[in-house]
Amino acid sequence: MLLPESVNDTKVWINGEVKDWKDCSIHIINHSLHYGSCVFEGERVYNGKIFKSREHSERLHRSANILNMQLPFSVEQIEAAKNKLLKDNGFDDAYIRCFAWRGGEVMGISANGAGINVAITMWQWPSYFPAELKEKGISLKTSKWFKPAPDTAPTQSKAAGLYMIGSLSKDQSMRDGYHDALMLDYRGYVAESTGANLFMVKDGKLFTAIADCFLNGITRRTVIQLAKDNGIEVTEKHILPAELMEADEIFLTGTAAEVTPVGKIDNTDFQVGDITRKLMTAYTELVNS
Repeated sequence: MLLPESVNDTKVWINGEVKDWKDCSIHIINHSLHYGSCVFEGERVYNGKIFKSREHSERLHRSANILNMQLPFSVEQIEAAKNKLLKDNGFDDAYIRCFAWRGGEVMGISANGAGINVAITMWQWPSYFPAELKEKGISLKTSKWFKPAPDTAPTQSKAAGLYMIGSLSKDQSMRDGYHDALMLDYRGYVAESTGANLFMVKDGKLFTAIADCFLNGITRRTVIQLAKDNGIEVTEKHILPAELMEADEIFLTGTAAEVTPVGKIDNTDFQVGDITRKLMTAYTELVNS
């Protein structure tokens, strides 16, 4: 989704200072640009409140620690900065991108000696997928790329470099007429989409892949709890692609995607069923409460 033109009028927090969007820039020589040493968070604002803000700030720190990046701002400082920036921009509903990256003090594979920078941006952003797709569901195409094993990549961090295979997968899927891609893991089990966790419904029960080589999303955990609160049995398990194709309902969860039904995977169609709709409603009510 393209950024709105209004983003040019927003304020940005960077390394403790608030600046105009147009005044924010970094040098082309920086470790993050050349070697992917960046971690980030995507967050949503509903009715002037950042949903599960602290959980996101804490995860940013965990992701940074996995990449051996010691953030120069505490969770409390990041929380204060997000809320100040939200007030400065005057947004009631928005998307927030908080991120940290290594600078250009060194240039090479080793990051030793590179400074750590932190920035927060935000803009008004509608639903990740158009409203009409929430009725019939989006389409996914199985990607040729696989989620890596946890001993080959820092899979429990929200690291920018890990999203390259997602970008390649989604771009190809869209060229082929689909909305997004289905990602399998290194063992051939169902993982998630390119940027959202995946759930399937079978015989009134909810199933989701074990998050052992991809992020256990904040929205994922939220929806699991909502399901349990609504008396829906939830099982985390390894899911084979053939099992997924036999599901009664499928949906995605994520900060941007919220709860989005899936209407097609490859050549198999799915219905947007009662459990998906119930959880869509429950999630909307929760974030707006």
